[in-house]
Amino acid sequence: MSEWDIKKLHILRTLRERGTVTATAEVLMMTPSAVSQQLSNLARQLGVTLLEAHGRRVRLTDAAHLVLRHAEAVFAQLERADAELAGYLQGEAGEVRVGAFSTAVPALVVPAVQQLRRSHPALEVRVREAEAAEAYELLSAGAVDLALSLAAHAPSARDPKFALLPLLTDPLDVALPAGHPLAAEPGLRLADLAHEPWIFGGSGPWSEITTAACEAAGFVPEQAHSAAGWTAILAMVEAGMGVALVPRMAAAERRAGVVTRILSADQPRRHVVAAVRRGAEEGPAVARVLAALREVAGARAA
Repeated sequence: MSEWDIKKLHILRTLRERGTVTATAEVLMMTPSAVSQQLSNLARQLGVTLLEAHGRRVRLTDAAHLVLRHAEAVFAQLERADAELAGYLQGEAGEVRVGAFSTAVPALVVPAVQQLRRSHPALEVRVREAEAAEAYELLSAGAVDLALSLAAHAPSARDPKFALLPLLTDPLDVALPAGHPLAAEPGLRLADLAHEPWIFGGSGPWSEITTAACEAAGFVPEQAHSAAGWTAILAMVEAGMGVALVPRMAAAERRAGVVTRILSADQPRRHVVAAVRRGAEEGPAVARVLAALREVAGARAA
């Protein structure tokens, strides 16, 4: 029977994700020569060729992809074993590291942490603000245990490394200056704002969300100003410089000179999901954090 070495399989999986031996060595804090040596040893142990030259780089062979398909099941089972062992050893205690995007931190994560401090005071939750791409890199590398992101920017549900869990459908409202002619318009629709100057980020998730929502309503928004943070966006709205879509989760950022209107027929929405490494959702500490997040999300939806 071939010898399956978990450490070397992890190196092979990291190479598949990072693309180069150098990048793999950096993320695993190894030297490139050590990475190459470990993978050569794994190839000998399994009796197959795992890497082949591709220009000045290497790429995984079909045999390597076959090995990793089976290795994913092993990694998931090890996560379950770690989760069960942690529950046995720690009981109500433990630590869960959460990576979450900016608006999710005050709207979902902080209330969940406050709730857990009352119900499970020995459970420590460490929070790290991170947008989707960084959050999933951290999750994959084991630097966080749970990642919150928008569904549109989450990995595929078929990705064997992660389990995705729906949390919340977050409506998008429109923010207008208090004196805007449409601020009190009954039955306001997104299409009514087709000729307004818009404020949203120059790139990234919020730019894509705003553009997609407006295009679904039948127009391409004219971007008058670009900003990424809600403080800057709402300050410009308050000054009469344009209008903006605002997630309801960002309600804490409201300003006195801004009117926030719920759109009637064409209400755009975004979907928030939690992700864990597959198998880890069964761990009691992670499960408690997920339950608290679901409770907070349910209260917001209600």
